[in-house]
Amino acid sequence: MASEKPHMNLVFIGHVDAGKSTSVGRILLDTKHIEQHVIDKYRKEAEAKGKGSFEFAWVMDGLKEERERGVTIDVAHKKFTSDKYYFTIIDAPGHRDFVKNMITGTSQADAAVLVVAAPEGVMAQTKEHVFLAKTLGVNQIIININKMDATKPEWSEERYNAVKEEVGKLIRMVGYKGDAVQFVPTSAFKGDNVVNKSGNLGWWKGNTLIDCLNNLTVPQKPTTLPLRLPIQDVYSITGIGTVPVGRIETGILKTGDNVVFSPSGTIGEVKTIEMHHEMMPTAEPGDNVGFNVRGVGKNDIRRGDVCGPSNSKPSVAQSFTAQIAVLQHPSVIAVGYTPVFHLHTAQVACTFEEIQKKLDPKTGQVKEENPDFIKTGDIAIVKIRPTRPLCIEKVKEFPQLGRFAIRDMGTTVAAGMCLDIEKKE
Repeated sequence: MASEKPHMNLVFIGHVDAGKSTSVGRILLDTKHIEQHVIDKYRKEAEAKGKGSFEFAWVMDGLKEERERGVTIDVAHKKFTSDKYYFTIIDAPGHRDFVKNMITGTSQADAAVLVVAAPEGVMAQTKEHVFLAKTLGVNQIIININKMDATKPEWSEERYNAVKEEVGKLIRMVGYKGDAVQFVPTSAFKGDNVVNKSGNLGWWKGNTLIDCLNNLTVPQKPTTLPLRLPIQDVYSITGIGTVPVGRIETGILKTGDNVVFSPSGTIGEVKTIEMHHEMMPTAEPGDNVGFNVRGVGKNDIRRGDVCGPSNSKPSVAQSFTAQIAVLQHPSVIAVGYTPVFHLHTAQVACTFEEIQKKLDPKTGQVKEENPDFIKTGDIAIVKIRPTRPLCIEKVKEFPQLGRFAIRDMGTTVAAGMCLDIEKKE
């Protein structure tokens, strides 16, 4: 039974075409979680569509449109076990149009594998994804320098070192410490150094990618906090009823619990809990579950709601104070600006009501009170008002529900954390 091993949620991130889906497909094949004939079937289909070399990616890319376009759109989940862990892999989209789905996936992860293509090195989205991973609370990261078979000359140690140096600068800049980061060269497409050692990388004396995964540590589970379970989807299943699906961030979910969904205030009783099609009496932080709730209709709850115990309702903000870092904005951010905030599984437009302070990025000291505007590179304390009810918690009480990304015009403009909440009555 898979659950006897410690469970970890793992997200693959990185620039489009760096080989994220291929890395996942290769791991699943070489750890015998999928059969070779499945890959062969995908290869034939991929070649028929003029997408040779995409066979591994199709293991994760189930949506027809993804196969037509050759990019990952939604967040896919697959499970596999290594010698040490039971993993749920979240394959997050790299294409810039789909970053909002990548944010949902990454906010559910305990660790990330950042895939960087050796020939190209750091690209625009490599930066964006690393920044988001850190902001969304992913503290362990593996840098998979992929496509080593495509460097010039092939399998070049020099090229690996150059990319490692470049990525190293980037991750230190966003605040990752050296010991939380592992580097590994691979060719996911050819199968070198992912699960099996490679003769082509004779100069590499370090680990394979799967060894790196086994070196990760399971984060402490916040089981003593009250239950917080952001809803990702809601299904209506014949013969069962309404089944919300999501990942438990804090606390424990048990059958028989009385729960409330915020912001709607809908109340119900948990009848059954299921994970990867197996029934369970209880579930804990990190578990991706579907659960059936008595007394709740499919239209009473939606993605972005948060489920909690009826005696400790998740907070709904009238307004909130946050510290934000502006990553990239073409002009300036002033009061009245209303971009979309991505927080756990919610996506809500929010308005900047006050820019209270500008901070010095190095020391955190106040640099300016009530500035007129903030711009790229600034860190500020701001007051925010959601345009519709939003469930958010203070980062010091529930870090998992206090971090957010701010997006506008198809890019991530800022990231931040909630310091204080004025609750909606």
